[in-house]
Amino acid sequence: MADTDWRRMLAALANAETRATFARVTLGQPPEGGAREARALAALAAAGLVTATEEGHVVSEEGIRAALAAGGRARPTGVQRFLDADGRIDRYPSARAGREELLSWVADRTLASGEVAGEREITARLARFSADPAALRRYLVDAGLLERSRSGSEYARAAATS
Repeated sequence: MADTDWRRMLAALANAETRATFARVTLGQPPEGGAREARALAALAAAGLVTATEEGHVVSEEGIRAALAAGGRARPTGVQRFLDADGRIDRYPSARAGREELLSWVADRTLASGEVAGEREITARLARFSADPAALRRYLVDAGLLERSRSGSEYARAAATS
């Protein structure tokens, strides 16, 4: 089967000669013949827009549908499902496993193992991920990913428990 990349389809249609040939095929008009049309038909077939039959060329609805199906937006996976386009948390997962995964992802990007940072610095780092960095800091502590000093002025990554 021909390529079903929608970008390739659009590129083929960006050429005036190829687009005119596609219009003739779409309307069922007889071919004009010649080297230009042959090249245009080859480009359209390679892009998945037309298919050769015994009667001539026809629009490849199958190829177009396949390109549409393949060219849709990819659904985000993992923690990306909970982030906006700027990489900030736009909602928290309701499922425990998803919430733990998201918080762990934030913790890994906020504070290195063995590093100690003050409350103000941690809050500033967390502001990259949330409009409410104080709440995010609390969630990380509650999840056991960050430990707070007795005075509450410093934070460190919690010791891994296996």
